[in-house]
Amino acid sequence: MTAVAGGLVGAAATYLIPRGDSDVRGYLMVHPEVIPEAMRRLQEKEAGKSVAANRDAITTPFAGAWAGNPKADVTLVEYYDYNCGYCRASLPAVRQLLADDPNLRIVFRELPVLADSSRDAARISLVAAAQGKFSPFHDALYAGGPVSTDSIAAAARTAGVDTGNLSTIAPKVDAEIASNLDTAAKLGITGTPSWVVGDRVMSGAFPIEDLKRAIAEARAG
Repeated sequence: MTAVAGGLVGAAATYLIPRGDSDVRGYLMVHPEVIPEAMRRLQEKEAGKSVAANRDAITTPFAGAWAGNPKADVTLVEYYDYNCGYCRASLPAVRQLLADDPNLRIVFRELPVLADSSRDAARISLVAAAQGKFSPFHDALYAGGPVSTDSIAAAARTAGVDTGNLSTIAPKVDAEIASNLDTAAKLGITGTPSWVVGDRVMSGAFPIEDLKRAIAEARAG
């Protein structure tokens, strides 16, 4: 091992840098606390590779399923399910991000994994997106309480979505949902909401400050 000087708050410290396999094992036995951090960094590195390999499928929106600046320097992608309470709870943060950051674009990706009604809602949401009415439908369905056949129909009426051509557009809509599910699996996404910004994948409902920090890091990077 090689000793190097390092700094601690209020004190000096010496760190031993492992050189061989036996040194590494010995170091980890003495400092097991570094293992979770190493695993986290490895997972982030692998996720970054997956994002880079699938970037077009992640950041290219389906029709009008996006909001913000079309020429934004940062794109935040949200994978969500209309039956997800945490997705619903994240809606104010999403709105605030758009209000606070004029150089941000948010792409919304359907990930209907929680119930059959999630897929029904996702299909009509994509029909709305194809008609340029994604945001009105999105907001109306979230405001309409639990997702059901009635609440989906009511949101469609509120947003002025024509659902009469569903059979015509169904293959394109179903292909989009299948693509989202496939891409999410490649990214290691197992729940909603999940977010992609830059090369980073984040899963869960985050305070707006954490999302802003991730956006700033992507912009700086």
